[in-house]
Amino acid sequence: MNEAVITGTGLYTPEHAIDNAALVSAFNTWVDSENARHGDEIARGEREPLAHSSSEFIEKASGIKSRYVLDAAGILDPERLRPRLPQRANDEPSIQCEMAVSAARQALENARVAAQDIDLVIVACSNLERAYPAVAVEVQQALGTSGYGFDMNVACSSATFAIDAATSAIVSGRIKRALVINPEICSAHLNFQDRDSHFIFGDACTAVVLENSADAVAKERFAILGTRLVTQFSNAIRNNAGFLNRVTDSDPLALDKLFVQEGRRVFREVCPMVAQLISEHLASLELSGDDLKTMWLHQANRHMNDLIARKVLGFEPSEEQAPIILDRYANTSSAGSIIAFHLHRSGLKKGDIGVICSFGAGYSAGSVIVQRQ
Repeated sequence: MNEAVITGTGLYTPEHAIDNAALVSAFNTWVDSENARHGDEIARGEREPLAHSSSEFIEKASGIKSRYVLDAAGILDPERLRPRLPQRANDEPSIQCEMAVSAARQALENARVAAQDIDLVIVACSNLERAYPAVAVEVQQALGTSGYGFDMNVACSSATFAIDAATSAIVSGRIKRALVINPEICSAHLNFQDRDSHFIFGDACTAVVLENSADAVAKERFAILGTRLVTQFSNAIRNNAGFLNRVTDSDPLALDKLFVQEGRRVFREVCPMVAQLISEHLASLELSGDDLKTMWLHQANRHMNDLIARKVLGFEPSEEQAPIILDRYANTSSAGSIIAFHLHRSGLKKGDIGVICSFGAGYSAGSVIVQRQ
């Protein structure tokens, strides 16, 4: 029977970083301007004044201290509060293609695999730059891979769902090698005028090489012991931006078409769902939380990660057992758990077991249990 292994990962990090203090300063300047503009309405009690944000509020609510973004200037301009990413011509590489190629080349080098030996490219992320042609096919051409490629979107769970699809293709014998890429431009779907969410997201791109174990040459490899996926419909996390906006005569630039969530409800509903998914997945493999060396969890909120890890492990996790990268990267959607895996796996020894788990809108959650070979 064929066995799928992870043999390489890559990470593209944008050059611009914004700490909480800078983000808060821009937001509060805009708040002051809005409150002054609507001063008469506020004085008459017809309108509530907008509240300031603060670094303390952000860190307490999420654990986030900073984030990387493709464009900082536009986000920090109080009169704009959104990144400035000029449209590219059709004969230029797309932004997500450039991000993907950078992360993919690093992953291929780590796996000691030539691009032309890749049989499948999956670009999986929460927002795709366009409807078609598929970004994956553009990346396929840019890298010079063979085979086929396709895009997929399962919001923050896109990476683990794509790893599941690639694993199935390898185990079935249809392909030998796959490349899963997660180019997340989360700053473009974030409402930077919303105090409750203006700090949540950052930008990044990850890449993972998966191979049939018999064909792998990399010294470091992680066998995929199993994958498990779950979805459950919920409106608690939503993004309504899409091609139908123009035909429903709604404003495609309206703020209600951007990311929105009911944070407390998400916490209450998602944490037990994810803990149950991981625990049942482990049990199906005759494993338990005691067998886990590391949990590379989705990097959305520090409190969520700590609670899920406690439920699975049965105790408060250490930084080594449940590494956190969202303090620097913020929520990078599907890329988050892969960033954690990419940066925090070097200490694992042969036979050590870990779980890569992502979760988010849908609701959706994916569990990938791996073992260091």
